[in-house]
Amino acid sequence: MRLGGLLQTGDVICLVGDLGAGKTTLVQGICVGWGSLDQASSPTFVLVNVYRHPNQQKLYHLDAYRLANASEAEDLDINGLQESGPLVIEWADRIQPILPDERLWINLEWVNTDQRDLLITARGDRYQILLHDLRKQVYGIT
Repeated sequence: MRLGGLLQTGDVICLVGDLGAGKTTLVQGICVGWGSLDQASSPTFVLVNVYRHPNQQKLYHLDAYRLANASEAEDLDINGLQESGPLVIEWADRIQPILPDERLWINLEWVNTDQRDLLITARGDRYQILLHDLRKQVYGIT
């Protein structure tokens, strides 16, 4: 939820992890923190869900699981989505060649029913700041 409250238009959040690692659950928390009017759900069959904010902003949720390769994702106009709002991508590793160099990359790993490990990597100045702000909120670290 805290990550969602930090997102801005243009942000790209990439999620990677096995089935059941918690990617969609993380997106649900991000949407709540962002202030979505809509309940987040897996866009596996529609590829992109759009969530609305009360101030008319939009958050885009792309699921690359069913895409055969990165070139199929090009047709989804990732740059256009990114220019319109934050973009969260599940299975981002499947389309990595077309993703922006600067992004927040989150690897999720299932530990047990109640626990997941997250490894968060920030690429670019904006994402270094985003990660710093997230750490500050979660751990109180300055």
